[in-house]
Amino acid sequence: MQNAALESKLDRGGTSASPGRIRPASGRDQPKPSWGRIRTRLGHALPEDYKQLIDTYGGGLFDETIWVLEPDCPDKNYDLFTMVEERAEVLARLLAGERGEPQPGELSPHGSGLVPFAYIEGTGAFLYWLTHNGQDPAEWTVMADAGCGPEWEHHPVSCVQFVLDALTGEIRTDVLSELPADAHMFESNDDIL
Repeated sequence: MQNAALESKLDRGGTSASPGRIRPASGRDQPKPSWGRIRTRLGHALPEDYKQLIDTYGGGLFDETIWVLEPDCPDKNYDLFTMVEERAEVLARLLAGERGEPQPGELSPHGSGLVPFAYIEGTGAFLYWLTHNGQDPAEWTVMADAGCGPEWEHHPVSCVQFVLDALTGEIRTDVLSELPADAHMFESNDDIL
């Protein structure tokens, strides 16, 4: 999908429940990330739709709810690399041992993992890619963690499709109870940090 196609997909006008358009706040002022370097640093590729989202919009906040993480964000709270490390440590503690939370069933196949790509503003909830060893990143789906208990939701769509469907109300989820919004907006990290 080319950037224009992604923008068109995100700019499809909303629904009667959530009219409006989702456009970059002021255009992308920063240089596009070096995806080869990012792949090397992470140790794996990332889905093309996510890369196109970042190339077009950058990291930032959709509808004051979904904060998409961005590689090399100057604020570590919104940096993909920092959150990959932090969330791996948190999940290892959370899902380990007798006192931990139950592991989501989707993680039971050996070689499954979670990689964060967004969090939900003000809730402690995170959105993750559900990964499996050897799987093409284009096939990664979304796991939503409520952040305040053992509630996990699996959504068998890509990250950009999930964000779009959550914003327009096509996916209803307890993790995103504030959506859909009456009007869509995007605030980029470039503009608000």
